[in-house]
Amino acid sequence: MDYYPRKIEKKLEFWLKRNEIIIIKGARQTGKTTLLKHLKEVYGGNYVTLEDEEIKKALEKEPKEFVKRFGEKEILFIDEAQYLGEIGRILKLLFDLYGEKIKIVVTGSGSFDIKVEIGKHLVGRAIYFELFPLDFEEFLLWKKGDLIPIFLDYKNQVIDYILKGVEPEIKPIFEKEFINSIEEYILFGGFPAIVKEENIEVKKELLKNLVRTYIEKDIFFFLGIRHIEKFRNLIEYLATNTGSLLNLSNIVSDLKIDFRTLEFYLNILANTYIITLLNPFHKNLSTELKKSKKVYFTDLGLRNSIIGDFNFLERRIDKGFLYENFILNEIKKSFEKIKYWRTTGKSEVDFIIEIEKGIIPVEVKTETKIKRGFMNFLKNYNVGRAVVFDSKEFKSEKIGDTQVIFFPHFFI
Repeated sequence: MDYYPRKIEKKLEFWLKRNEIIIIKGARQTGKTTLLKHLKEVYGGNYVTLEDEEIKKALEKEPKEFVKRFGEKEILFIDEAQYLGEIGRILKLLFDLYGEKIKIVVTGSGSFDIKVEIGKHLVGRAIYFELFPLDFEEFLLWKKGDLIPIFLDYKNQVIDYILKGVEPEIKPIFEKEFINSIEEYILFGGFPAIVKEENIEVKKELLKNLVRTYIEKDIFFFLGIRHIEKFRNLIEYLATNTGSLLNLSNIVSDLKIDFRTLEFYLNILANTYIITLLNPFHKNLSTELKKSKKVYFTDLGLRNSIIGDFNFLERRIDKGFLYENFILNEIKKSFEKIKYWRTTGKSEVDFIIEIEKGIIPVEVKTETKIKRGFMNFLKNYNVGRAVVFDSKEFKSEKIGDTQVIFFPHFFI
């Protein structure tokens, strides 16, 4: 089996030596099955998928007998666990009876916890991981592996500056290759099958099929959502308004959907790894937004497929939002607390990273002009350092009392 490495493997190495059940969640077609089969090749054990009806019934009806056949080896890999409604209870039973003898590794789609509610059965018995589409580092690893050492130097400079204030020393090289790679990644995203495919028309068709499969299998079949057209309309609305404030009243009015259903659908989209909802940052200013969320997509290829636009970035009116979404998806891998800032007067900063020693404002630009809102934030909050991701400049600049580093987009 041809296998392309994923970063999650390093995290799993440690936990595979412990007793806890490993649960790997993620969107459809992010490579969970491939990962599980690869782990079986490396560590041994048995692999089963609950998409197989006979396997599913055997585990459901006679879990102890099931273990006699598939649990004689040290590791049992269970794929597509969302197909069994009682999987949480059964895994608890297997862990309590055989936890000292058998290591259990389980995967489930993004709809896992919404319907199956596996977590309530496995308190103290399981460790959770999420497998997303490829991030930009993995994308480069698959497509241009010789650029990885340079990219990691760039990325570490950004992280060191945000966390410690260490100013960067390494200047960008091979800019054209990095910029072209970012464009391909932003246009077609990081789902493994799409990244591997070289034919652009095939990429588009695969993404279109991925959207269709998500709606038909996860939403209609598995989660039982019957108003598919309303759900589809909401996805298209969000894709068209990526990076914008979510005005729930407008959505209710435009899509003819009630508030409760809208909130339920948004929760599903977030928990099935389709969208990210970003909360506002606020302190004491009465003019700051405190409730409205902003919406971004976990994979931009999927988003572009939904709106049917794969034009080159230079032709896109949404170019700025695409870069903004790209930067968010990347910084989420390194920092947990990320918000946005906006006032009623429409001053705004794209992202606010909250770290132990303060806050770091982050602005994403495709042109050279700094926005007034960014300047206002630096002044009002008296921050010591800030970051601007820029398409043209790499420099350090003092703005008032704030040290601002301008990094190329590909430094993240």
